[in-house]
Amino acid sequence: MDTGQAVAKRICVLCKERGMTTSEAAQRSGVPPKTVCNIVSGKSKNPGIITITKLCAGFGITLEQFFNVCEFDEQK
Repeated sequence: MDTGQAVAKRICVLCKERGMTTSEAAQRSGVPPKTVCNIVSGKSKNPGIITITKLCAGFGITLEQFFNVCEFDEQK
């Protein structure tokens, strides 16, 4: 799994855990819904750290919590 796929999967998992759609996650984080859609669909292969930071704020987690899952172990 590449980094873009791992980020997309993590966003989907966080949305599911919190019972929200990707559009709701975008709204809560201040990230354009199209950007989140592009990340989740795989059109965006390398989402920026600022976007991920904003999404983390919307999910109410830290960057460390976002990346501290097995999907990113291969990336280290």
